[in-house]
Amino acid sequence: MMILTNAKVGAFLCTCDRRAARTFYGGTLGFTLIQEDDYALVFDLNGTALRISPVKDFTPQPFTVLGWRVADVPASVKALTEAGIQFARFDGLEQDGLGIWSPGGAIKVAWFKDPDGNILSVSNS
Repeated sequence: MMILTNAKVGAFLCTCDRRAARTFYGGTLGFTLIQEDDYALVFDLNGTALRISPVKDFTPQPFTVLGWRVADVPASVKALTEAGIQFARFDGLEQDGLGIWSPGGAIKVAWFKDPDGNILSVSNS
């Protein structure tokens, strides 16, 4: 059964601070806000809708919840850093000076957080 194979996927996050989320995703990351109502901010992430819903209390997950596959991780990290993004460091991972982890082969990944502490990433895989 292939009911969903042709359907577009959507992504969902929560925020305790709607204004900070709007500024971060729309301003800092540069995504287009396509809808805003009492229930959510909706951004267009290159054809994928990201719905960010306001909540009273929120505890972010301790793992990556949203990531972008990019052609050049070091260049992306440098550009995001210039935009004010601070990259996260994690105990037990050998990350380079930019915060990039290379677990082997050509794989590279770096993590950053949104204003609510959601862990986001850029990687080449």
